[in-house]
Amino acid sequence: MKRGRALALVCALGVLSGCSPAPQPAPEPVRPLADTLAAAVTADGMWPHLEALAEAARANGGNRADGSPGYRAGLDYAAAALREAGFEVDTPEFSRLETIKPGNPTVTVAGRDYQVDQASLLLPTPAGGITGAVRAPVKPAGCAAADYRGNVKDAIAIVDDTGCGVGDKARAAAARGADALVVVSDGGRNGSPKGLFPHGYYHDLPIPVGVIGSQGGAAMRRSKTPVRVLLDGKTVTVTSRNLLAQTRTGSTRDVVLVGAHLDSIRTGPGLNDNGTGVAAVLATALALGPEPDVSNAVRFAFWGGEERQLAGAMDYLVGLDRDALNDIALYLNFDMLGSPNAGYFTYDGDLSGPAAGNPDPDTVPIGSAGIERALAGYLNLAGKRPADAPLDQRSDPRAFLAAGVPVGGITTGAAELKTKTQARLWGGKAGAPFDPNYHSPRDVLTAVNRDALAIAGPGVGFAVGSYASSIEGVNGVPARDKRHRSPLARGR
Repeated sequence: MKRGRALALVCALGVLSGCSPAPQPAPEPVRPLADTLAAAVTADGMWPHLEALAEAARANGGNRADGSPGYRAGLDYAAAALREAGFEVDTPEFSRLETIKPGNPTVTVAGRDYQVDQASLLLPTPAGGITGAVRAPVKPAGCAAADYRGNVKDAIAIVDDTGCGVGDKARAAAARGADALVVVSDGGRNGSPKGLFPHGYYHDLPIPVGVIGSQGGAAMRRSKTPVRVLLDGKTVTVTSRNLLAQTRTGSTRDVVLVGAHLDSIRTGPGLNDNGTGVAAVLATALALGPEPDVSNAVRFAFWGGEERQLAGAMDYLVGLDRDALNDIALYLNFDMLGSPNAGYFTYDGDLSGPAAGNPDPDTVPIGSAGIERALAGYLNLAGKRPADAPLDQRSDPRAFLAAGVPVGGITTGAAELKTKTQARLWGGKAGAPFDPNYHSPRDVLTAVNRDALAIAGPGVGFAVGSYASSIEGVNGVPARDKRHRSPLARGR
């Protein structure tokens, strides 16, 4: 037997112990992305972003209100941080209306005033109003100049709310020489008739337009003497921008959209509301990076105009067609994560909280309950027992609910008062607001609760990591072929 074969035989028989391969150590378990991201989003990591937002406000009149220099400075900071990390950044522009002075719009008939709505938002009457005889078209809708008979010059035209939009009615009356138009419409439970106020109608009205109820309209039609129309509200157009950045990896048909509003109120710097949400979402984006190993793409959004009727989020949503809406698997929102007298709330996706604070169950998209469970599970692991925050609140999730997108998020509370039970559960002061500085000049950096931010902020990373990895499972959301969303219509 040759020496090599003999040695092999000896090893096979186990005589020579050194011939066996050394045992290999067990592989390290792969850490879930949710845990990795949560650990990466720290209070120390978020704080520089808050300091930058504080400086943006300080250097620009003390606020970061939508459309202001402070807002633009905050947006530029976030955009630069994302670009430096390798993200492609988009800052789409949108316009909204802002009422500077509501005025007291009225129609005066025989000495009696009737309240009206100023439909010509950008076109008030001259100081003192417009006075003239009342003239009605033969066809009550007044959609065409030919609908009028007789002398309409220098008169106030009166029409009903049927047949066409306000713009067509105003142009028809103006073509016959009318100085103003009053539309009779009671609105009712379902609001004004569809099409009466098409999107952007107020940009090209030739004459001032008011909307009056049927009682005032009847008085106008009976009047044998001139009436006065006063539309003295002052409204301006504000141009602003959203900020969007998306990973280049992951399915673009199952996008995880995560957002926070970037604007503050006009009278304060807004460091908790919502600098904390912005800091947490930005820190999560930077930790994840533009090309992560994920199943689903992640889109990061920083909204303008939240403090102004959710203008930024709404403008974004109405610009999406059916396919683009269906590509959004879910929306995660983070608003006020460092309240001084903090609570720990998840949006009430399963509607287990008080019905008064929640929308009709039929309007809540399937999947919202699962998102709540996922975020509640995170808070429990972080040592804070969660409570329900009303789903039907005045924040960006409301816009996504309207679009049929499952929503969820975390907040540490606003102006609501902390109960004794909540104080025992979370600490802090019972009978005091969660954030005593809410919507005030006192919402400054030194008022942000760093301990609360250290708990709630990593929840952004946890949620993003969870759903970027998978939208399936008990806390998942409907698959792409189960989404049947309809584009949102642009309103007034």
